[in-house]
Amino acid sequence: MEVTEEQQWRQVEEQVERLLNGQGSEVSGCDLGLEQSKPAALRKTVTYIVCGVIFNEKEEVLMVQEAKQDCYKQWYLPAGRVEVGESLEEALRREVKEEAGFDCEPITLLLIQEQGPQWIRFIFFARVTGGSLKTLSAADQESLQASWWDRQSVLPLRGRDILRLIDCGLKYRQDPWHPVTLPLDLSCRHVVQRLVLVFTGAEQQVWVLLIKAPVLHLPTAAAVKTHAVTWAANMVVQEAMPSTYYDHDVNTVGVFSLQHNGRQHGKTDGVCFNTLVALVPDHVQRNEDGEKVEVAGTGRPPPVENPRYMWHEVQKQTLREKLLEKTKNMSILPIHSLY
Repeated sequence: MEVTEEQQWRQVEEQVERLLNGQGSEVSGCDLGLEQSKPAALRKTVTYIVCGVIFNEKEEVLMVQEAKQDCYKQWYLPAGRVEVGESLEEALRREVKEEAGFDCEPITLLLIQEQGPQWIRFIFFARVTGGSLKTLSAADQESLQASWWDRQSVLPLRGRDILRLIDCGLKYRQDPWHPVTLPLDLSCRHVVQRLVLVFTGAEQQVWVLLIKAPVLHLPTAAAVKTHAVTWAANMVVQEAMPSTYYDHDVNTVGVFSLQHNGRQHGKTDGVCFNTLVALVPDHVQRNEDGEKVEVAGTGRPPPVENPRYMWHEVQKQTLREKLLEKTKNMSILPIHSLY
């Protein structure tokens, strides 16, 4: 029985709604970038770092004193590399236990930072559930000791990058500004970005970019080593509408959910980032003399030039409103490229 385009779109719509609710779906294929991407293998082609932001009731933050020679006696958040065979949450629990002495429970991801598929840091907001603060008498190669920091007293920090992460945790603790997002146990071979790529019109219309075959589906693109993970979205837009690509900003707003399994080394070490991406017209362009000129927008998405792709206008009001809200107020897990 032939499935109509309308029925196919309904299935995609249901998938988009699941992603909006923080769920995921199997990665059945990759539409772009696979030939430039190697399967993810921990310690070989990818490095994942976990980092914990944990507060006590006084809003002091848990810190650990480094034992490593290159940063000896300096302080940092509990953090470290994910080991082969671990999930991201298992890695966080292990690092916090080894470095700070506490058992912990992850509450949500706060932020993801990346420098391409070969270095991705997952920052968790977590709480202590047991154990006891590591003291100098328990010093080992993992850390010298742990301490609660009031953020006022002078502490020699290993890196100032953690101040932003601590602020992010305080902000979330006082006013959770995105839904609870924890990794979903779904396997993936490569580091990929699955895109809910939207264009919003002046009349509150929303279009979603889809790939037509074998059935209508959201584009999935592999991260390439030479660029940020989120560059995958740029590759899709370049392929779909090459002549208007430079007239638009491709803005990865954030992550609805992420999928990682990690149990089979080299086979499930990948991560799928289910992301919301907004295609935004750049109304200031340059003419042949290099002078800036204002360009009026049409209020409609740029025409698709590649027959592989199509725009679909979202008819369902609740879905349209949710997508509009997410693109406007950024109430979604952020992913920051550190390039």
